[in-house]
Amino acid sequence: MRKSIYKWHRKLSLIVALPVVLWAASGFMHPIMTNIRPRIAQPTYSAPALDSNHFIVSLDKALLKNNIASIRSVRIVQINGNYFYQLGIAGKSSLSYISTQSGNLLKNGDELYARYLARIFTEGQPIKKEAPLLASLEQALPTAVAASNEEKEVIPEHDCCINATASIMNVSNGAAITQVEKVDAFMDEYKDINRLLPVYRVAFDRADGIRVYVETGQDRLAFAMDNKRAVFDKIFMLFHTMSWLNGLGRFKPVVEISLMLLSMLAAISGLYIFFTTKSKKPAGKPVSQWRWNHRLTSVTASLFTLLFSFSGGYHALAKLLPAATQKTTPIYEFAASGLNIHWNELMKSLPAGEKLTNLSLVSIDGADYWQLFHKNMQMANKKTGKPAGDFVKAMSTDIPNCIYVNAASYAPLPDGEKHYAGFLAAYYSGQPATAVTATTAITRFEGEYGFINKRLPVWKFGYAVNGNERWYIETSSGALAARIDDQDLYEGYSFSFLHKHHFMDFAGKSWRDFSTMFWAAMQIAMVAVGIFLFVKINRNNAQKKNIA
Repeated sequence: MRKSIYKWHRKLSLIVALPVVLWAASGFMHPIMTNIRPRIAQPTYSAPALDSNHFIVSLDKALLKNNIASIRSVRIVQINGNYFYQLGIAGKSSLSYISTQSGNLLKNGDELYARYLARIFTEGQPIKKEAPLLASLEQALPTAVAASNEEKEVIPEHDCCINATASIMNVSNGAAITQVEKVDAFMDEYKDINRLLPVYRVAFDRADGIRVYVETGQDRLAFAMDNKRAVFDKIFMLFHTMSWLNGLGRFKPVVEISLMLLSMLAAISGLYIFFTTKSKKPAGKPVSQWRWNHRLTSVTASLFTLLFSFSGGYHALAKLLPAATQKTTPIYEFAASGLNIHWNELMKSLPAGEKLTNLSLVSIDGADYWQLFHKNMQMANKKTGKPAGDFVKAMSTDIPNCIYVNAASYAPLPDGEKHYAGFLAAYYSGQPATAVTATTAITRFEGEYGFINKRLPVWKFGYAVNGNERWYIETSSGALAARIDDQDLYEGYSFSFLHKHHFMDFAGKSWRDFSTMFWAAMQIAMVAVGIFLFVKINRNNAQKKNIA
């Protein structure tokens, strides 16, 4: 019996030796990779206060001028002092931009705004000095205009569309932008863990080869990558997530689970051998010395071999389960006629001393509401000395100052933020409002709602059905941030605590990283000593045969 276990332990260990070393080495690198971040000057964008004097052409007239019958979303964006209606239109994958001053359509607007935001994130502040004003859009963006054979509208000289385009395309200071690409699906560099789509990939001519991924619909930096981090990322994909097996499709997790099970069996059989045999002190014999070393390193590292293997296998198993198809964004349709913004009425709704920073149009229980974002600009700058909402390092933020005003009567909606979140929760979950068991405002990444979910702040709604499902709602975008039930929770905590060592959170990130790296290194040491022992035993046996 014991000899049979010895034999199987050796065979299993040889099979999983290389995968374990690759997983452990790349796992050792992971904390290093997460600490080597691309050089970003400003990770968030804080919109300046809106000035109603810039709204010369009403929204409905701007839509009528551009033959737009309906919209799905509207926001206000500023590009170097030029104001635009940012519009989501059915049938168009990119957002459209119409000047609030002239009613003209900004050609290639979504890409231009992505360039504008990307430069803010990488250089830390908007471009203050405008490029020389141009007499025509052809001078501002010749490639985009040359590519279009459509009849061009005559634009007055010094039009804000020309000014905005020129100020972005003719920048003399800072690194040049070498490429802008719209990303509608996840890929090797921009993986599904980044969650946000669609985004724009904006690459800069910098020594570090930085490229940033920008979500224009929420003025958000989604992800940043440079050449140094790309090397670590590539190694991690090859060795840890086994990207070279992607061609197997859904069979890939089966291979991963099989290797994890073999690793667990090797560790369990090794522990059985350790606790059922007596340890002899080495008496000067090389084989005895290496056997002693293997016993010590293995019994020390094997617990974490089991933890890493179990949590990794459980994580791979979760990928085999069919993912539930669910809505991720609300689909609104607002008729263009009558979409006028009465600024005086809106301003009356704001608390004293507050400034309007943006607005959006949403539908709640069949009625349309202006969603007004506001803040005290002076207090925001005094508090942090940096743009408000910078939760990248703090891992937390505040519930947005947001009020909801009926688009017809301009009457405020009491407790509008929570009310809208509840409406969205019912929309996504299909559950009635009476089924909600708990409602919580989430302002930091922790517990089951970790940094991987990307969106903050959100509202959490709990239900006593479908495994105590919880729905996380981002009201600023109307998006579903996450849907989690008890089954997801078990796998999430398994991976978080057993694989990524979040049980060390009480000691801080540095100690958690140290724990991960130390026990990953111990896996390599265990395999290395085991391989040396195997080689020594084989050499000894060969020598005995030769003598005989």
